[in-house]
Amino acid sequence: MMVGDEERVSVVTPGAAPVEIGSLPPLGVVPERMHAQVVRQDRFGDPATAFVPEMVPTPRIGPDEVLVAVMAAGVNYNNVWAARGYPVDQVATRQKRGEPEDFHVGGSDASGIVYAVGADVTDWQVGDEVVVHPGVWDRDDPWIAAGKDQMIAPSARIWGYDTNYGSFGQFARVQSHQLMPKAEHLSWAESAAPTLVGTTAYRMLHGWQGNTVQEGDLVLVWGGSGGLGTQACQLVRAAGGRAVAVVSGDDRGEYAMKHGAIGYLDRRKYDHWGIPPLVDDAAGQKAWTAGVRAFGKDLWAVAGGRVDPAIVFEHPGAATIPTSIFLCEPGGMVVICAGTTGFDAMVDLRYHWTRQKRLQGSHGTNDAQAYAYNELVRAGSVDPVVGRVLPFTDIPRSHAQMGRGEEVFGNTVHLLGAADPTAGRR
Repeated sequence: MMVGDEERVSVVTPGAAPVEIGSLPPLGVVPERMHAQVVRQDRFGDPATAFVPEMVPTPRIGPDEVLVAVMAAGVNYNNVWAARGYPVDQVATRQKRGEPEDFHVGGSDASGIVYAVGADVTDWQVGDEVVVHPGVWDRDDPWIAAGKDQMIAPSARIWGYDTNYGSFGQFARVQSHQLMPKAEHLSWAESAAPTLVGTTAYRMLHGWQGNTVQEGDLVLVWGGSGGLGTQACQLVRAAGGRAVAVVSGDDRGEYAMKHGAIGYLDRRKYDHWGIPPLVDDAAGQKAWTAGVRAFGKDLWAVAGGRVDPAIVFEHPGAATIPTSIFLCEPGGMVVICAGTTGFDAMVDLRYHWTRQKRLQGSHGTNDAQAYAYNELVRAGSVDPVVGRVLPFTDIPRSHAQMGRGEEVFGNTVHLLGAADPTAGRR
């Protein structure tokens, strides 16, 4: 089992008073209560109203856990889902596991400072500057003990979505293996921006044996100007591949090219999205096929020849999966980590089995993948691509915008302990 509440101990400093957002208590001093953006079940729905600032108890930690003072927190779609209570009511799910809290403090990206460590933690000390990767699991899980992929283990979950006390509070509870050294050349805001999307992208591109990105590979990246897409484009470039971004406008295409893409396609020029007509609808099939072939021909033009993508980097889902499967090269892979346009995707099996393509789900990260990605960031090989830095009070607004599909350039970050978005660089 994961660490239960009965195994966690308080690390509160007696008499320590709460501090305001934008400040920190003295190193190692832990107040009893903290500011957080909190989701409760009676507010499920629009993230604009589901998130409300509250004072909540500072989390207790278990033997293999660490308490981190959050300097900045990144935004990801998973907490749009948490705010909606759909497809999973995370509060109810955790209460069924015996956790007592009737609220959710989300956030799956953080930069911060270690303020307390559990009894079994030997590799981190109070004062260490860290970033957090989002993979959590039971350290005694038999799957992991057998040497298998940690993120496929039955106990694996996403920190700050499946778990409580993520990065949208002044103090976050994390498992010690999630921590990684902060890049010294980055600010707190920059450090908080990319880890979830970056490690997710790394796993998608490097985690599936037989279809990992190779030098010269063409990779089609949906949403190439967003937080996930800009990380994917850079990782493809770092591996010697060529990324083509799918975006919604020339300004977004140019942004994707600034961050690793060799070119782009404007999805607004095409109208074949969604579930294609049934096979027995000959006219409908003909029209849809003409649309997807036009898209593919334009992809060839960007790629500089009749070459199909070895990997299609997917997350929209329902609107785009039919196109992705059609365009992927024989023996290639469509790898998907989300379904932001819907979960009910359709695959035309004629193009799937006869051309022996792979449709691979990918979720989160294991430790090795996260550490490898973080080393690229620390070396300066991958840019965090911060699109905007917002205050703590704007967490509801940024999630509502993301939920409405109002795309922004790069990653969105909110400041908690940090008052200055440029602070943290050495």
